[in-house]
Amino acid sequence: MQQFERAELEVQQYVEDQHYGKFEFGPLERGFGTTIGNAIRRVLLAAMPGGAVYSIKIDGIYHEFTAIPGIVEDVTAIILNLKNMVLKIEDEEDYTLRLNVTGPATVTAGDIVCPTYVTVLNPELVICHISEGGKLEMELKARRGRGYVSAEENKALYQS
Repeated sequence: MQQFERAELEVQQYVEDQHYGKFEFGPLERGFGTTIGNAIRRVLLAAMPGGAVYSIKIDGIYHEFTAIPGIVEDVTAIILNLKNMVLKIEDEEDYTLRLNVTGPATVTAGDIVCPTYVTVLNPELVICHISEGGKLEMELKARRGRGYVSAEENKALYQS
């Protein structure tokens, strides 16, 4: 029977900034990297609290495949950009954030008007571009949570 050698783990690289960290360690037996990586990912998804937008309402838009007059990006691109927004929410309440911009303009996350207990941590994030005569009015709902929440669960919460 083959005996496993006890791995001597040493940190090879550590990169840190405000929103990103990278750790590499090894050597590991074949397949252990995937096992350990999945375990760490599951723990981070289940245990780390964070704030996120869970609902977006844009005046005159009824589904995500609509093009907004005067806006360069379509609604799908705007939603994907908003998913990259990092929010700090102080408590467990649901909050309404508002955005009202007239063009020409480059709309960033810093243009979003937030309540007292909500802060946008990456205000430089570009959401969309508005051409001359264009206007974007948007209402966003955000909350603090933990773990993954499916679209069906979000929809049920929003409709209640």
